[in-house]
Amino acid sequence: MANTSATGGPLAPAVASPPIEDDALDDLLRVLVAGVTGLSGSMVRSLWQPADAEPPGPDTDWCAMGITAQTNDAAPVIRHDPAGDGSDIYIRHQDLDVLCSFYGPGAKGNAQRLADGMAIPQNSEQLGVHDAKFISVSDIRPAQDFVNQQGVRRYDMTLNLRRKITRTYPVLNLLSAEVQYTTDSVPPVAGTTIIDQ
Repeated sequence: MANTSATGGPLAPAVASPPIEDDALDDLLRVLVAGVTGLSGSMVRSLWQPADAEPPGPDTDWCAMGITAQTNDAAPVIRHDPAGDGSDIYIRHQDLDVLCSFYGPGAKGNAQRLADGMAIPQNSEQLGVHDAKFISVSDIRPAQDFVNQQGVRRYDMTLNLRRKITRTYPVLNLLSAEVQYTTDSVPPVAGTTIIDQ
């Protein structure tokens, strides 16, 4: 059984799943890039492929993408929810940088379609389901790359997304407390107060 504020010790979130991370987050972003650019889902791949993975040929349009940075805001908001036994709600915002590298004869056009298409609200609706939204897109920059020991054109751009992270921790309601105090008056006055719910 997980710890609560009554047991002491480290507290894990009461619900392990939100927000989506790892493969689930990568899958959401791959579907987004494929949908906005018109590339088939199999042609939007992770930046981090196994060493023996065969990239598409130089005449094939495709995209390698992945999250290159997750930047948390300065501090979370933590508020207590007294419902039931009580819990603390943790909320913070996080920026995600998603690098998209486009390859193939239509690489620059696909990069531009993604940059333009992200401004259309319907294209980012699925992000909203996961408390995320599109913020901005970087410049599109040409680069040279080598695929199968052959020089190919590549166009890089970065999507900046922001998401809200909400977690619930088992910090229970305070039912009673004994508080000892001393005033700073002259002469000091000391006392004890018992607080019961």
